[in-house]
Amino acid sequence: MPPERGSRPRGHRATLGRRRRPKTLAALRGLALQPRIKARRLPITIAARSLAIPPEPPHEAGLTPFLTGPTAPAMTPSLPPIRDLVLLGGGHAHALVLRMWAMDPLPGTRLTLINPDPVAPYTGMLPGLIAGHYRREELMIDLVRLARFAGARLILDRATGIDRDARLIHLSARPPLPYDLAAIDIGITSDLPAVPGASDHAVAAKPLGAYAAGWEAFLTRRLACPRVAILGAGLGGVELALATAHRLRTLGSKAEVTLLDQSDTPLSSLSRSARRKVLGQLAALGISLRLGAEVTAIGPASVTLSTGEAIGSDFTVTATGARPQAWLAATGLAHDRGFLTTDATLRTSDPLIFASGDCAVLADDPRPKAGVFAVRAAPVLLHNLRATLSGQPLRRFRPQTDYLKLISLGGKSATAEKWGLTLTGPRLWRLKDRIDRAFMDRFGSFPAMPAPKLPAQATEGLAAHLGQRPLCGGCGAKLGPGVLSVALATLPPPQRTEVRSGPGDDAAILATPSGVQVLTTDHLRAFTNDPRLMARLTALHALGDIWAMGATPQVALAQVTLPRLGPDLQSRVLAEIMEEAVATFRAVGADVVGGHSTEGAELTIGFTVTGTAERAIPKGGALPGDALILTKPLGSGTILAAEMAMAELPTLMMGEVWTACIALMTRAQGSAAAILGPLAHAMTDVTGFGLAGHLLEMLEASASAATIRLADIPLMPGAVELASAGLGSSLHPANLAAVSWRMTAPEDPRTLLLTDPQTAGGLLAAVPADKAADLVQMLRAAGHDAALIGRVTEGAVQLTVIS
Repeated sequence: MPPERGSRPRGHRATLGRRRRPKTLAALRGLALQPRIKARRLPITIAARSLAIPPEPPHEAGLTPFLTGPTAPAMTPSLPPIRDLVLLGGGHAHALVLRMWAMDPLPGTRLTLINPDPVAPYTGMLPGLIAGHYRREELMIDLVRLARFAGARLILDRATGIDRDARLIHLSARPPLPYDLAAIDIGITSDLPAVPGASDHAVAAKPLGAYAAGWEAFLTRRLACPRVAILGAGLGGVELALATAHRLRTLGSKAEVTLLDQSDTPLSSLSRSARRKVLGQLAALGISLRLGAEVTAIGPASVTLSTGEAIGSDFTVTATGARPQAWLAATGLAHDRGFLTTDATLRTSDPLIFASGDCAVLADDPRPKAGVFAVRAAPVLLHNLRATLSGQPLRRFRPQTDYLKLISLGGKSATAEKWGLTLTGPRLWRLKDRIDRAFMDRFGSFPAMPAPKLPAQATEGLAAHLGQRPLCGGCGAKLGPGVLSVALATLPPPQRTEVRSGPGDDAAILATPSGVQVLTTDHLRAFTNDPRLMARLTALHALGDIWAMGATPQVALAQVTLPRLGPDLQSRVLAEIMEEAVATFRAVGADVVGGHSTEGAELTIGFTVTGTAERAIPKGGALPGDALILTKPLGSGTILAAEMAMAELPTLMMGEVWTACIALMTRAQGSAAAILGPLAHAMTDVTGFGLAGHLLEMLEASASAATIRLADIPLMPGAVELASAGLGSSLHPANLAAVSWRMTAPEDPRTLLLTDPQTAGGLLAAVPADKAADLVQMLRAAGHDAALIGRVTEGAVQLTVIS
C-alpha cells in the first residue's frame, strides 16, 4: 500500500475544534453572537468553521460529465470506468463524499452507494423534528438525487455481509455485488433486542425513520394525558425527552414524560455547569428522571423495572446508546465490541475496506459517537479512497480533542458547552439551527454543471432543437406517434398466410396448429445506473405486449448495448443483466435462449419475446357499454423525467417518490392478464403513447368512442405535483399533439398525465359492464391497484374526459 502522509488537506480553514482554549467566558459568548451575520453568508461561514466542510473542489478539465438535465451528469461518463468503488451506507461521511465526488469525479472509477432507504436523516436535527420545529423533509438527505448528482449507481438494499476473499458484498434482496474498494458508514442502532417486548412495543431512536413515523402516528392519537418513556439518559435521550415534553405541552396535553437510565450519573460527558443547566430544564418541563433503573420488560402500555414497578407508557423510545449492526463482527475485520477499528487513515484491518461514522472507531484515538467526527472525516475519507484507487499517498485523520456541544432544550433555546465553559439561551439555539441548516443546504439545490456551448457557426434551428426537454430514458425516449405513423405508412401488408396480425396489434400474431404464437420486441434506454434493475424493468416492459394479447410467455432473446467499460466491469454488468433477465422470465414460465451484445454510447437493454395462446385478445373488439379497467397507476414518465432532471419540490422527497414509482413499475402484470383475459373484449398495455394514446388506438380499432373520469384514474404518488410544476418526459409533447384533436378534457394537471409515457405500465381492458366490479375486486386481491376508469360509448372515435 502507498505510504501514509500526515498533512492536512490543502485549503481547509482552521476548525473550531483546533482553536486554543479561550481564557474567558466571553470567547464562548462570542459564538452566540455569530448569528447576527447576514443570513445568506452565514451558512457558508459556519459550515467551514464548525463542521469543517471543505470548499468545493474545482472541476477537472475535460472530464465534466455532459448534462442530461438542468444539473444532472450523464448516465455514461466520458472516460470508461474500470474499477468499482462501493459505499455501504448513506451516513454523513458518505453523503459528503458523494457530493464532493460529484464536483471532481475520479476518471476510471464506477461509484456505487448501497443503502436500504432512498433518504437518510441528519440526526443533528432530530430533536427539532420531535419538538415540532422542523418538518421531516428538512432533515432528510435525498440519496436518490445525491447519487444522480454524483453519477453513482444507487442500490436500495441492506448489506448483510462481506466475502473479502471473493470481494463480494452480500445483500438481503439481491445477489452479491463485486467490489474493488469499499467503505462502510452504516450507522448504529439503539434498539434493545434482549429486553422482552422491546421489538414489539418500543421504537428505537436510531435509525431515525421508524422513530419519526411512529412519533407522528402517536401524535395523531391526541391523547389527553399521554405517557412517554425514554430509555437512556445520555445526551441523545435527554434531548429527545426535552423535545417530547415541549411538543406535547404545545399541543395542550398533560403529558407524563419519564426518562430512565441504569447509571447513577447522568450526562457525565458534560461539565458541571452544563449538566446543571440541562437537568434544570428537565425539571422545569416536568420530566421525571429515574436513575439506577433497570428495565426488564416492555409492554404495550408500560415499562417494567427490575424492582417489579410498572411505569405507564403509551409510547416507549429506546435511546440507550450505540449498538453496531451484528454482521460487521462476522466479516473477519478487526473490531471493538462490534465497532470496526480503523487506523488513522480510516482503513480497517483489510486495506481494501475503509470505515467511518458511528459504526467505526479509531484504534489509537477513539472518540464519542457524534456526527461532527463523521462530518470532519469526510474530506480525509474521500482523499484516501481516491488515493488508493490512483496509487497516491494516504492522509491521516486527526479528530479534535473536544467539540462544541449544542444541546436543544425542547423549545428554541439551547445550552452550549466546550472546554468546560457553558452558555445557555435562544441565541445558542439559533446558532445550532444555522449550523444544521448550513449542513443540509449542501444537499439542497446542487450547483449546475456547465453545459456544452454551441460553436460560433451552427445550422439554423440547432439551438431551438437543443432547447427542448432533455432526452428521457425508458419509454420517454421513444419516437413520437406522429413520427412513427409517417415512417410506417408505406409498410406493405404481410404476405405469409400464417400472419394474423391486425392493425396496431401489440404483437405479431402467427397461426399455429394449436392456436397462435405472438411475437414482440422492445428495448429501453437506461434511466438508472443500476443495470440489474434496468434489466428487470425492461423484461417486464417487453412482457406487457405478450400479456396484453392474452398469451403465456414462452422464450426471450436479449439485445444489450453496453457503454465503454473495462473488461472486468463489462463482465460484471453483462452478468448482472443476464442473471436478472433469466430470473424475471423464469418467474413467469419463460426461458432466455440467447441474444446479442455490442458496445455503444450508453446502456440500452432489449428483449424479443414470444408467447402462445389459444386465441389472441385483439386491440379492436371493444363494444359500446363495455367498462374500461386500468390495472396500474399512471405517472412513471413524469417521475422518471423529474428524477433524471434532479427536480426539487419543497413538498416532496423525490427519492421517496422515485422509489414508490419503481416499486409499482416492477409489479408484473401476468396475474392481471390471467384475470382479465377470459372476459376481455379488447386489451392493450399502457406504455409509450400514454393512456390516452393507447385507448384511442383501441377505440379506432373498435370504431367506438369512450368517456373516462379523472377522479377514478389511479395516479402514482407525487405525479400530480410534478406535472403541476411543469415537469414531464421528452416524449410528452409529441403524445399530446397526437391525441389532442380527438380528445376533450378539462384543464387539470391530471389531464397531463393521460399522455404521460409509461414504462412497464399496466393493462387496459374493455370488459362486459356487469362483470367489471367483480374483476376489479379480483385484481385488487391479487395485489394490483386496479380501477374502473370509464366506459366505451357509441359514435365516432373520440375520447371524452370528465372531472
